[in-house]
Amino acid sequence: MARKIELGLDTFGDVTYDADGRLLPQDQVIRNVVAEAVLADEVGLDFIGIGEHHRDDFAISAPDVVLAAIAGQTKNIRLGSAVTVLSSDDPVRVFQRFSTLDAVSNGRAEVILGRGSFTESFPLFGLDLADYDILFDEKLQLFTELRKERPITWAGQTRGPLDNKSVYPPTASGSLPTWIAVGGTPQSVVRAAHYGLPLMLAIIGGAPMNFAPFVELYHKALDQFGQPRLAIGAHSPGYIAATDEQAKDEMWPHYVDMQERIGRERGWSRMTRGQFEAEAGPDGALFVGSPETVATKIVKVAKGLGLDRWDMKYSLGTLPHGKLMRSIELYGKEVAPSVREQLAAG
Repeated sequence: MARKIELGLDTFGDVTYDADGRLLPQDQVIRNVVAEAVLADEVGLDFIGIGEHHRDDFAISAPDVVLAAIAGQTKNIRLGSAVTVLSSDDPVRVFQRFSTLDAVSNGRAEVILGRGSFTESFPLFGLDLADYDILFDEKLQLFTELRKERPITWAGQTRGPLDNKSVYPPTASGSLPTWIAVGGTPQSVVRAAHYGLPLMLAIIGGAPMNFAPFVELYHKALDQFGQPRLAIGAHSPGYIAATDEQAKDEMWPHYVDMQERIGRERGWSRMTRGQFEAEAGPDGALFVGSPETVATKIVKVAKGLGLDRWDMKYSLGTLPHGKLMRSIELYGKEVAPSVREQLAAG
């Protein structure tokens, strides 16, 4: 069956090297992210997602502010978070920030909610990691009520109650597009179905087709909760250059350094070049190579998982801005048309 798919980008605002191999200051990184998003709009990509972090190797702690800057310089591309760490934020303010973004972008805002894979925001905002589960559960419950855009009465343990309160501004459409990001837990898949929210799969390692059982579980859960079929998306790291070898050689040193830096915090072993090559192969989670190679891999995964959107996490550690711009250009001008054509042909 022929399929249509949205093709987007994600970035965490990774702090990159300049042309001389020195780390850029975070303010310049943020301006570069805006330029990258403007290029993505110019080459016809569908979405740009910006992640939230609170550490020295990622520059963006306020995605909605950066997205508002992007909104003023773009026309068509949809604008969202990737992800908003709802557990350590206030659902009312999240809704207000993104409904405001929706207004200034003329209806292009959406939000991807998740727990986040980093926990720096918890102590930063005075929250206890022991409350990790209840914080997300209660705040997601409240946010789904806020999306109904009508006076709300709500009470829980993690914030003060609301008694017939309206929240402003409303969106012009009456419903802020909202996804749930899922890493690897069936409970999160079922939760997305329970609330009737589209599912975004974070596929950052291993075979993407290993997520097929999650897709099946999501469909079954939607049926059980009486929900309609909803969109399914996936996000994976990727990088595009003229040839497979060029792409892998340019990506490898920056990617392995990032993996090692995060791995020291989490007890990972250092990635070998052989492991990298396997992940970059036809069945791995890294979408790296020539436009033809990357397009072929996207089509395979889109068909296999029944995807409605695929986002490339294009920022890869310290990989310089100029190379990221070329990768985005190839993605929009060569990869995206090829993927759409192949999927349209069935």
